[in-house]
Amino acid sequence: MIIRNFLIIFLISITSNVYALIEVDITRGNLNPLPLAVSPLSIDENSRSNFEKLLKKENIGSEISNIVENNLRTSGLFNPLDKKAFLQAPEIANLKPRFEDWNLIKAQALITGKVSYIEDKLRVEFRLWDVLAAKEMMALAFTTVPNNWRRVGHIISDKVYERLTGEKGYFDTRIIYVAEEGPKTQRIKKLAIMDQDGANNKFLTLGNELVLTPRFNPTSQMVTYLSYFKNMPRVYLLDIETGTQEVVGDFPGMTFAPRFSPDGKKIIMSFAKDGKSDIYTMNLENRIVEKITNHPSIDTSPSYSPDGKYITFNSDRSGYQQIYVMKNDGSEVKRISFGNGLYGTPVWSPRGDLIAFTKLHKGKFYIGVMRTDGSGERLLTENYYQEAPSWSPNGRVLIFYRETKTNAKGEGFSAKLWSIDLTGYNERQIRTPSDASDPSWSSLLSN
Repeated sequence: MIIRNFLIIFLISITSNVYALIEVDITRGNLNPLPLAVSPLSIDENSRSNFEKLLKKENIGSEISNIVENNLRTSGLFNPLDKKAFLQAPEIANLKPRFEDWNLIKAQALITGKVSYIEDKLRVEFRLWDVLAAKEMMALAFTTVPNNWRRVGHIISDKVYERLTGEKGYFDTRIIYVAEEGPKTQRIKKLAIMDQDGANNKFLTLGNELVLTPRFNPTSQMVTYLSYFKNMPRVYLLDIETGTQEVVGDFPGMTFAPRFSPDGKKIIMSFAKDGKSDIYTMNLENRIVEKITNHPSIDTSPSYSPDGKYITFNSDRSGYQQIYVMKNDGSEVKRISFGNGLYGTPVWSPRGDLIAFTKLHKGKFYIGVMRTDGSGERLLTENYYQEAPSWSPNGRVLIFYRETKTNAKGEGFSAKLWSIDLTGYNERQIRTPSDASDPSWSSLLSN
């Protein structure tokens, strides 16, 4: 599906939040999520009939509101109330809510709206209301092709999230990952992509070649990944929108973890040769390769800072695996991890303030974060084996994969995707059709 230019946004009204009574604190674990009501979007009978024929959905208004409700619930910051408790009909609530009715069920915010079929297009209007202040906070309308109804639900979720928290949302995004099947010793691995809520899962490769470490371009729907062709490592570029694929280069020896620069113009990766591994960049326009590190150790898993000025990576140059930061030209290398255990897979937050990592200590794997100078280390979750954190585009959620232990016969193995809030709360499994590993989160599609 083509992503670009599919959506037209009409601004109806947005009120100032200076005097808004609703406030969601996202700086700590939210143990008391905001109670809000997501009223089903109303729909007239003519529109309902047209959408039922086109989309095979009985009530597209309810379907869209369910997406909004599920997104806000899974964020951990909001508590959507049971629709059975609603006292006002959707079409009436959208015109003029009776705030006393919504106060009665303890709702602090209310989402209403309507769906229309106009000139073969889907038009969705929604309103966000501050129940405590009895006023409208935001009203927007979207027009698009009917098949994009799910994305409209995600975009509404992002707008509500941003209005109530003050930060960008992350719902209108996709996740690329490695889909896995078969016994642990003979895994079939395919590239797969899905919406962030697990819907619209698609396989991008056939599984006849081993694929590893897919990573999104921060500025487009382009992906880089590593694949083995006749046992030779190749770095690929894949355009998700067009399906166009090209080989960036064939690298003798071993290549690890290709990743884009923040501007999408370079790929950074590690390349093993003669018993050591150094970090290289490749300019995608002229294919010029530049060596960034030169050390008789193993330097790998590089990740740029959001401004592109610095690179974090892990290295065993201190004797065992730790996290380092350097300038983008390889100068001023500085070790930043000093805790007990081995550190790996560092990834710079899109906010620029933190670095996520994997840590192995006393036989357990941890996903954690630390400040870019190494201070303030926090371990968010521990398990038998888990690795490869990837940030949501707003820097508030991490996705990673977790493996289970096998028995003596190698049975019981699985790999699943999980996410966790930056505060260490709201840990949950993300459902996939098969086992899954190596996730990477896209930027917002509606940017």
